[in-house]
This record gives sequence, C-alpha cells and structure tokens, in this order.
Amino acid sequence: MSEHAGNGGAKKGSGELAGFLPYQLSVASNAVSALIAERYRKRFGLKIAEWRVMAVLGDAEAAGGRLTQRELTAATVMDKVAVNRAVKVLEDRGLVARAPNPVDGRSHLLVLTGEGRGIHGEVMPLARATEADLLAGLTREEEAALRRLLAALRDRATELGGALGGALAGPKHEGPEQG
Repeated sequence: MSEHAGNGGAKKGSGELAGFLPYQLSVASNAVSALIAERYRKRFGLKIAEWRVMAVLGDAEAAGGRLTQRELTAATVMDKVAVNRAVKVLEDRGLVARAPNPVDGRSHLLVLTGEGRGIHGEVMPLARATEADLLAGLTREEEAALRRLLAALRDRATELGGALGGALAGPKHEGPEQG
C-alpha cells in the first residue's frame, strides 16, 4: 500500500485535515466554482449564485414549469438570503422578472426575461465546455465512476441528515456543474 493510500492522496505529515473527505470535497468544489465563476463573470458579468438561479429557472421553464422563490431556494440548495440577493441583482439587470402566482396570490413566480433566456442559452455551451475541460484528464470509466460516487455520497449524506428535516437534500443532476 502506498503512503497516500487510505488518506485520499494527502502527503505524509501534512496533517489530518488534508486527508479528511469533507475537506477534500469542499476544496475541490471551491476550485471548480472559482473556475466557473471567473468564466461567467468575464463573459456575462454573473456571479456564481446569479448563474445558479438563472440555470435553475431556465431548466424549470424548459420543463414547462415556473418556480416561487421558496421553490427556487430549495432547488438551488442555497441559503435564502443568497437567493434573495441573486434574484434582486438579476431583476435589476432585467434578466429575471416576477409573475403573478395563480395558485397562491401571496407569492410570485420567478421567470427569465427574454434577455435572461438569451444569456441562459449562451451560458450552457460555456458550462459544457468548462465541464469538458475539467473531465479531460479522466477516462469515460473514471468519469462515470466519479459521478456514481458523488451521487452515492450525496444520497448517503441526505440519508444521514434525515433527522435535520431533509436540509441536506439537493437536486440530482448529471449535467455540468452549475456552481
């Protein structure tokens, strides 16, 4: 067994944190998010929370649905304050609008505007290209294994977090990282 086996590739003597799986997942997620955020910011002037809101709204609309802000918060797996801020920025930029909710007059449905849909359509090819760049060093089998393992970890965390009222549940998706 190599000196790196069993500790996720952490160097000997680098401390326990480097080999701690939640830390490794967080560091990897932050690195991927930083890459995506920089690409979205440069090209579209969007922060990662703003893009995630647009991506979820675009996906919902493509499936024939619309979301309330509460549903959007659950679907993005983001804090409601972060969703509120992102929606406000997107509204101010004319990329998202509020529509009356025919089911519940106390809430509104959030929708992409025409300009918002246009940006959503341009960002998806960039998201796919970024995903391809990230996965370029992996074989198809490694990529499939990575996706399976991530889904299994997410499912297990959700199962273990069940006592928290499902707060750990997130969307199951196979597509590009949305931040």
